[in-house]
Amino acid sequence: MTDKNRAIGVFDSGVGGLTAVKELIRLLPQEDIVYLGDTARVPYGTKSRETILRYAEQDFDFLRKFGVKMIISACGTVSSVLAGESDFGEGLYTGVIRPAAEAAVSTTKNGRIGIIGTSATIRSGSYKNMIRTMMPDAVVFEKACPMFVPLVENGYISTDCLPCVEIAKEYLLPLRAEGIDTLILGCTHYPIISDVISMVMGKGVSLISSGGEAGKYAYRMLQENGLLRDSGGRGKVTLYCTDSVELFRENAEHFLDGLDRVELKIQSCRLE
Repeated sequence: MTDKNRAIGVFDSGVGGLTAVKELIRLLPQEDIVYLGDTARVPYGTKSRETILRYAEQDFDFLRKFGVKMIISACGTVSSVLAGESDFGEGLYTGVIRPAAEAAVSTTKNGRIGIIGTSATIRSGSYKNMIRTMMPDAVVFEKACPMFVPLVENGYISTDCLPCVEIAKEYLLPLRAEGIDTLILGCTHYPIISDVISMVMGKGVSLISSGGEAGKYAYRMLQENGLLRDSGGRGKVTLYCTDSVELFRENAEHFLDGLDRVELKIQSCRLE
């Protein structure tokens, strides 16, 4: 039987998965969290399926070393390629596809849902397929936005940043023209530029954070399986990255902005 006092493991290709970590800290402040950001190989979304699977296996193996009770793939690309499956054994697992799809279906009023993600995520059709199993008459529109991840990883994130705004317009205005009322941010990097996305899409479009929804989904899974750590005290949050610790720390502060009393331990690591 899995020990409920073990940590929760989260991984992503970069800093984007910290959107899931932020939600976990908000909902489960007593839990220990181990996060892996594979910043040396970001983005995953432009890689082949075989390469993505190899990277994912290495990410899983790294987190298993900590004896975690649950692993969250906060990477939309990996979640899409795995299609909800993992070989984590007795531990719990979730990606971001089902949680975000459920949130979108429950949010939309007109049944017109947009999805943005990496090229690999959009090619997989995973979000669209999941939505249609839940809401067969949904009208779904997809758009790959490959430039969003490098923009976020390099700090080009504000509504005053002309390159970010212009690229967002190129990607998003066709979706806006389709009359969608709900947009899934199918990569966990995207919420960091949600102000830019909202500005382009307009106030009538609800944004669904795949990372945030995965955090909520993980909370429910842990609760249903009796694996929530007893309340009392604050958990430890340990972040690992495979490239520059300094750049990772700077970006992590953007993603975790607004969280009080969170002590972050950031270390570099290598994946094999």
